[in-house]
Formats: sequence, structure tokens, C-alpha cells
Amino acid sequence: MALLLCLVGMTAALAHGCLHCQSNFSEKFSFYRHHVNLKSWWVGDIPVSGALLTDWSDNTMKELHLTIPAEITWEKLDQVARAVYQRMDQLYQGKMYFPGYFPNELRNIFREQVQLLQNAIIESRIDCQRHCGIFQYETISCSNCTDSHVICFGYNCESSEQWKSAVQGLLNYINNWHKQDMSMRPRSSSSSWLGTHRATPAFLVSPAFRCLESRRLDNLTLENAVECFKQH
Repeated sequence: MALLLCLVGMTAALAHGCLHCQSNFSEKFSFYRHHVNLKSWWVGDIPVSGALLTDWSDNTMKELHLTIPAEITWEKLDQVARAVYQRMDQLYQGKMYFPGYFPNELRNIFREQVQLLQNAIIESRIDCQRHCGIFQYETISCSNCTDSHVICFGYNCESSEQWKSAVQGLLNYINNWHKQDMSMRPRSSSSSWLGTHRATPAFLVSPAFRCLESRRLDNLTLENAVECFKQH
């Protein structure tokens, strides 16, 4: 099994929520909000349900509780979105519901969405273990809906040649990162460094991935990985 070590270079901005980045989100949730008044016999359900839909994105970011940045591949984002829209469309196909039922179902769908997003984000990290050496995959940042990428180092090397290439690639990456970091630091007239420098790559210093150390990967499951990356 491979050891997963990850570096993410994106800085979070305004919280939008992962699903908000999907192309059909605005159209779908606009429909859901505008038709919420037709879904419950009790008028009190309407403002509660409306607030749940309005705050869907912001609440998603609050509930993810990940120690890694919320960055997801477009493919997995589309998969999660299809599952959520299917559940929501089924809910809206029904006639009026009894008091309390509709907002409770919205909360259930919301919680299911959060779990799907957590799994999707972490699955991509775990997939890095299938690679040998430095590997990069493209993502979308849930924080600001911009393109981003994740750089990982996988230890799934099967030959000495692969190990040699992987280690060399890692050294090259660290050297290049260090050169870029040094070039970003301004010099004073006394040749001392001023200002701040980039954060050290996470896979060199962070203890957050200790539960994925090689001695534990044999029994690693997605559920265990979720617990590893979630904040407690």
C-alpha cells in the first residue's frame, strides 16, 4: 500500500459551497426556492424551508469539517450534484406535505449532500496512493469556485527504478519550491530577508496525515479516512 502525502496551493476566499460551483445549481435552486410555498399545508414551514435553501451553500462549507481544503474534481462534483438534484426533484414532485415534513426532508438531503462531498473530496486524496511519486490532479475550489489543483506524493512504487525516479522527482519538486519561495522574498539594502514567505509544503511538516502512514494503510477504509481528515 502507498503512503499519501498532499500539498494544496490554494488559499480559501469567500465561502460559496461546493454545489454552488456546479453549472446547474443556480437554475435548480431558483426553482426550489420559488416553489417552496406549494409544498406544505402549514404556513410556518415556508420561511423555514426558504431559509434552508437560501443558506444551502454557506451551511455546506460550515458543515464539511475537513482538515484539508475543500477541493473537488469536476467529475465528482457533477456526480454529487446529480444525486442531490434527483432527491430534490423527487421531493418536489409530491403534492403538499403535512406540517414539518418538507423542511425535515430538506435537512436530510442537506446532510446526505455533505457526506457525499466529504467522501468525494477524500476519495481523490486516497486515489493518490495508486501513483508512484509526484502526482497532480485538477480540482475546483469549493471556497471560491476557481480552478485549482492538488499535488500529492504517492509511495506505490514497485521497482527500484520507479523508486529512484519517484525520489528524484520529489527532490526536484522540493528544490523548485524552495527556489520559488526564495525568489518571493524581497531583499533590504543590508541583504537580510524581509516580509513573509510561503508556507512550508504540508506533506513535509503536517501531522494531519499520520493515520495514513504505511503501517496502517492495509486496513484503511474510506470511513476511516473521512475520520482522519475531519476536524474534531
